Order: sequence, then C-alpha cells, then structure tokens
Amino acid sequence: MCDWEINQVSIVGVIRGFSPFKTNIWYTVDDMTASPLNVKQWVNKEDCNQTYACPGTYVKVTGSLRNISGQRSLLAINIRCIKDLNEITSHMLEVVHSHMQLFGKVFDVNMNTTVHSLSGSFPAGRPQDTSPDSLSTIQTQVLHIIRKFSVRDEGISFHDLKVQLDYLSMRDIRSSLDFLVNEGHVFFTIDEHHFKSAEPQKAT
Repeated sequence: MCDWEINQVSIVGVIRGFSPFKTNIWYTVDDMTASPLNVKQWVNKEDCNQTYACPGTYVKVTGSLRNISGQRSLLAINIRCIKDLNEITSHMLEVVHSHMQLFGKVFDVNMNTTVHSLSGSFPAGRPQDTSPDSLSTIQTQVLHIIRKFSVRDEGISFHDLKVQLDYLSMRDIRSSLDFLVNEGHVFFTIDEHHFKSAEPQKAT
C-alpha cells in the first residue's frame, strides 16, 4: 500500500469460488475493493471440527499476503463465517481508522480529506512505534527472538526458534506464535515454518 509493505491482513468479503483439494482448499473471496482474491487454506486432517465455508457466505479471513509474479494471494491463518452483518460495518470502520493512523488524514462523512490532520499525533504522518504491552512474558520472549533474526530475508525457522528458546515447552512456543501471527506482530516468509517480525528491530 503506497510505500508500505503489507504482510499480515484481515479482509471481509463474500466467497465467490470454492475448490477443495486433498491437502488444501482454494477460495475466491470478493471484498468489493478490487478483483476477488485467491485464498489458500491448509486442511488439518487431525482437526475433526474444521469447517469449510460455502460460496455466497460472508467470511472474515486473517492471513499472510503473498505476491508471486504479480499475482496476489492470501495464505489463510483463520477463516470465520460472519453471522452478524454488523461485523461488515465494523470492519469498514476499522479500515478507515487504520488508514487515518497510517497517513495522518481526517475524512468527512463522504470520505473527503479535511484540512485537519493527525500529523501532530504521528510525526511525518507515520505511526509511532507501539510496545506490545498486552503480551505475556513468554510471548514477549518469542517476539524478541523473532525480531532479532528478522534481519534475514527468510527470518527465523521454527526449529531455530526452539533452539533459542530451549527453556520453553514446544506447546508454549506454538501457542505464542499463533497469538503473535493472529495479532499481526509476526508473519510467515518462505513457508509456514519461517517467521519475521512485522515491527523492526530497534537499535541498541
């Protein structure tokens, strides 16, 4: 988006297409902002409660945005059917609010830019670094290691993360990773086993 590299996104849209395969499912999700987006969801054979959305269903998708040879797609972390249509309105408000935070602009009811701005709150129109105060101690430790290795193009692998955090259980590391990915602090890189931080490593 403009000069910003977007990795972790949430979209709300209606399913236009559905193509099931043995190990994954491809959805075509239309959020009405551009061409429908191809969304890939891995099939978890061990999860008997995993459900699948049908065409015509409104869904909220959280995942990692990919761009290969100019073709955008989304690797879904979570796909949830929307039962209350108020969620669509809520998502629209979240999009407007995020845009205002990123670019320091204020809009009127018709989405026209007004003379006021939020640049006083965010220097140069960019949001200030925020510390993840809501993270637990373990989540903070996991995020710290991922940030440390985010200077690499591929980030850090899950195996290397376990080596760095050998005093933590695998269950704690996995649950922390799930939380960090869902909250947008961490995103996948070359595959689902390599991670980078969405926030830059601060110089010490």
